Amino acid sequence: MKVDGSILVDDPMDAGPLAQRLQAAGYAGGFTFEGRHDPFLPLCVAAGETDELELMTAIAIAFARNPMTLANTAYDLQLQSKGRFILGLGSQIKPHIVKRFSSPWSRPAARMREMVLAIRAIWARWQEGTPLEFEGEFYTHTLMTPVFDPGPNPFGLPRIFLAGFGPRMTEVAGEVGDGFFLHPFHTVDSVRQITEPALAKGLSVSGRSRSDFEVSAQVILAVGDTDEELENTLNGARAQISFYASTPAYRGVLECHGLGDLQEELNRMSKQGRWLEMAARLPLDLVERIAIVGPRSRVADRVRERYGEFADRVSLVAPFSPDASGWSDVIDDLSAGS
Repeated sequence: MKVDGSILVDDPMDAGPLAQRLQAAGYAGGFTFEGRHDPFLPLCVAAGETDELELMTAIAIAFARNPMTLANTAYDLQLQSKGRFILGLGSQIKPHIVKRFSSPWSRPAARMREMVLAIRAIWARWQEGTPLEFEGEFYTHTLMTPVFDPGPNPFGLPRIFLAGFGPRMTEVAGEVGDGFFLHPFHTVDSVRQITEPALAKGLSVSGRSRSDFEVSAQVILAVGDTDEELENTLNGARAQISFYASTPAYRGVLECHGLGDLQEELNRMSKQGRWLEMAARLPLDLVERIAIVGPRSRVADRVRERYGEFADRVSLVAPFSPDASGWSDVIDDLSAGS
């Protein structure tokens, strides 16, 4: 099982040393995400200061961009990293796309499917000289003059991973993606009931098997070796989980455990700014179904037990330094045999 760590920085120049520490600690990959800063710039820095670490956006918001800009950026990062880049895309939700990015929103699963196909059509023009004649419902790309054509990438083309939550977007990931990012707000039951069937359906449409595809599970950790450490990380996990649980789009996970009404309650509380109370409303049993809770010494066993049959790689989401004492052993344990 591959293990990935976060390249979370406020200054892109700090991504180099952080990526070096991830690589030295045994991580297989380092990921950024679309938060307060651009997700691509730190990876440009990390690419120049590492030689083995896979670099990925997990995720960049697809609908804030267009296929041509994404094709260009991903192509250049693949070139700079010498073949180690993974373009991870997600849709976000309508209010952010429309109000934050001032971009169009409609039929997100169909739009994502077409976006990936458009990116691949652009890459086919550059890599193989295939005429660019992509005309879809949402995107049209029919012009590529020599001055804008970078030609074949000597390191091949990046893989594309898609993030999904509901069945339709997850199915799209299985149909047109090279991999899938499992949202951190999940349980074993929700994966079995919602995610696995949708991925299998998408892979079937594309004529591929599960072995042709890679699944990355984002895993929330609430880990501590003392009661104080565990309480602090557990409180952090509760806050993160309660935020996710308040979102209507994520209600399906709660419904898998008979807690659908909790989503509406948490949503009302979020609109009132009652964040601490929201975290306290989560049943401990639910937190433990979503997060890995306990001492560091049990992390590898619990991650492997929960994800060993489903995920090819895991991203550890936790408030700890990636090169903190003891974590290299955890990474080595999880990576053994991968």
